[in-house]
Amino acid sequence: MNLKIKAVIFDMDGLLIDSEPFWREATIKVFSELGLKLTVDQCKETMGYRVDEFVEYWLVKYKIEGADIKEISTKIIKEIISLIKIKGKIMEGVHEIIDLLYKEGIIIAIASSSAEEIIDAVIEKIGIKDKIKFIYSAEHEPLGKPHPGVYITAANKLNVFVNQCLAFEDSPNGVLSAKAAKMKCVAVPHDLPADDKRFGIADLIIHSLKDFTLEDLNII
Repeated sequence: MNLKIKAVIFDMDGLLIDSEPFWREATIKVFSELGLKLTVDQCKETMGYRVDEFVEYWLVKYKIEGADIKEISTKIIKEIISLIKIKGKIMEGVHEIIDLLYKEGIIIAIASSSAEEIIDAVIEKIGIKDKIKFIYSAEHEPLGKPHPGVYITAANKLNVFVNQCLAFEDSPNGVLSAKAAKMKCVAVPHDLPADDKRFGIADLIIHSLKDFTLEDLNII
């Protein structure tokens, strides 16, 4: 096994749980209350963004004035948590890869653009809390993904060098964030095609978490 990799850091939305549709559903619902009719394809433009950042993105783009970013973000977060609890579905291969890494003694963490409230709801839904050493939300960073801050801070908190970390991501913004942090990265495209050129900077592209093996650690 490649002993250089001491920690594996997972993104969450669209990777561990099929929550991207919830983000779109919640965003469309909350913005419709402001008179802005966003489409599903439009919501994909901000995949991997922190909630306050994509709220600001749409407010600025459509010149909506007087809206409270924090209030809108809070409404979206509450909607997402409700949907996760009711309809959340674990992604294929999650328990298998977590168990595989845990048995090998590799540190497992989550670094997500989602708020901590959402991360906690997902971990509870999936049932992996006992195997996750550390969770970190980009809400604590000055900038969210694709800025590398969330990954750099996570590595520091885990007391490992960034080049000893392997990140798993499902979005181009997430892959960019991990690579900008100087980490190895496995892309697991979910809502976008695997041949999307933006995934080209990833060290490995797989179709599902169940496809990853320990041997892959030796080739990335």
